[in-house]
Amino acid sequence: MDLSKLSSDEFDELRNPGPEQSEFEKICEKAFSRRDVFKGGIKFGLAALALSSGAATLIPKKAKASRLAFDAVQANSLDTITVPRGYSWHTVVSWGDPLWSGVEEFDHETRGTGASQELAFGDNNDGMQLYQHDGRYILALNNEYSNLKVIHGNRASKKPENPDDVRKNMAAQGNTVVELAQRGGRWGIVKDSPYNRRITPNTPMEITGPAAGHDLLKTSADPSGTLSLGTWNTCANGSTPWGTYLTCEENFNGYYSSSDQEYPLTAEMKRYGVGHKDRGYGWATIDDRFDISKEPNESNRNGYVVEYDPTDPNFTPKKRTALGRFKHENAEVVIAANGHAVVYLGDDERGEFLYRFVSKNKYTQGGDNRDLLEDGTLFVAKFIDDLRGEWLPLTTATTGMSDAEICIHTRIAASKVGATTMDRPEWVAANTVKNEVYCALTNNKNRGVKPNKGGDATPAGGPNPRNKNLYGQIVRWSPDDEDHTSNGFTWDLFVAAGNPNVHSDVYAGSSNVTADNMFNSPDGIKFDPSGLLWIQTDGNYSNAKDFAGMGNNQMLCADTESGEIRRFMVAPNEAEVTGLTWTDDRKTLFVGIQHPGEREGSHFPGGGNTAPRSSIIAITRQDGQMMV
Repeated sequence: MDLSKLSSDEFDELRNPGPEQSEFEKICEKAFSRRDVFKGGIKFGLAALALSSGAATLIPKKAKASRLAFDAVQANSLDTITVPRGYSWHTVVSWGDPLWSGVEEFDHETRGTGASQELAFGDNNDGMQLYQHDGRYILALNNEYSNLKVIHGNRASKKPENPDDVRKNMAAQGNTVVELAQRGGRWGIVKDSPYNRRITPNTPMEITGPAAGHDLLKTSADPSGTLSLGTWNTCANGSTPWGTYLTCEENFNGYYSSSDQEYPLTAEMKRYGVGHKDRGYGWATIDDRFDISKEPNESNRNGYVVEYDPTDPNFTPKKRTALGRFKHENAEVVIAANGHAVVYLGDDERGEFLYRFVSKNKYTQGGDNRDLLEDGTLFVAKFIDDLRGEWLPLTTATTGMSDAEICIHTRIAASKVGATTMDRPEWVAANTVKNEVYCALTNNKNRGVKPNKGGDATPAGGPNPRNKNLYGQIVRWSPDDEDHTSNGFTWDLFVAAGNPNVHSDVYAGSSNVTADNMFNSPDGIKFDPSGLLWIQTDGNYSNAKDFAGMGNNQMLCADTESGEIRRFMVAPNEAEVTGLTWTDDRKTLFVGIQHPGEREGSHFPGGGNTAPRSSIIAITRQDGQMMV
């Protein structure tokens, strides 16, 4: 089987399937019998599973007039960007565009070399943040991964065939920092800017926090366990009030392999999906650190949140082990009323968990906060069906593990305390005008079918109310006393995605999902300064069967007070919409278009017979006014 054709989830399940348990059929039946309760609960004011008459709910109030001041876009399957009437878009930068003068422009036939890729915009852009510094705009963004048959589309095999091919797909990943400027009404990159930078799997980094120096992080190249090379499969992101960027390592496991197919895999390796075969990248063929039989600890040095300053080209990125090791989606930072930094984090795998980090020290306005994420306490979420929840601390007392072990094997620690298994926690977003937090639970075909890799049960219930969840939902919670450091919270579902044209049961979705705005697999979510929630999807774009009428992936805008949701943008064929950020005057919205043509059905953005290229686009209003 060609593993490169599998999604990250399919790859993990094929290699390390969770244990099947026949008694889960009974659990499914029991959970499914509550379907009518779910339907009534979520349809009425979006209060999910209100099983107790005394349960607190977060019922949205109807707004007097819509705050969504644009005409909704219709779903479609066009190989282009569709935006509302009165809006325009253009491409800002695409995979392979050189960041410096003297570097060859992207070649659609060869698709570049290892040398050219190291000096060019990375592939498959994901989370991003725009910084204004000394009158300049600096964009920091993640380059999550590469589609082998796209980046190696010049090869008959559509795979790396020599060491330079491997060097190229390696160099395409990590992060890109690039200065942008507007000329003649169009945004583009500033070549040779002192801020332009590529951070790749070979960039030196520091390992910090409780796990730094632990035996599990020591390798032959780094016997200290405090220095590592690079970051990759960086999915979503975060930004801090002190001006740094957080890039989050997700499916890092798919790059490791073993030259010894009999090499014994530990239980910890299996929990994190590290095995004998990679996804076809071939990194171990040019670097022994990706061969687990030669460097068994190397994979323990990935799966973290990495912090750096985009405005300082000499800043050495730091892996913040205090924020835990798992398949990170994003890192949403808020400053609690008592001054502590709180970071909300999702582990994007079926049946994994939602986390919170609370810093030991407090944020100081204008002070030195650079090491605030160095030390603190990790918590994991426990949701209860009565719309209450609790953050469970991951400590030596609660887990029987050392602080370093908790940071390295965080999933195992969370299983020990009985956290709630979730439907793939993707982006977390804190409301900019209210003390509440949202998390996109993108989908989970295994809900109510089988446990996660740690053997934790996944029955339907709480914020994950549907078996074989193909559509996803967005859960929200309010911390007790409006204090983000409080261990208690009240939750409900803001929306359950679905298809009301195909289904009339719970799979039709919540009452704010209609034939005009239906979608599946909410992924990226982010609040703008006015408190509107932007929703980006990464789901099934077949436009058939359960997904008939949904078209390509899309970006929607929601008023969380009224519950209203409108489709704002539709992506080109086979693309994911991911990453968004604004200029300070909110007149330009930058949006990421990732992996167009991942199944060879797109030529975005160039058209014709050009190679499909992940890109950043800029969206503006034609009247020059502030967005939405």
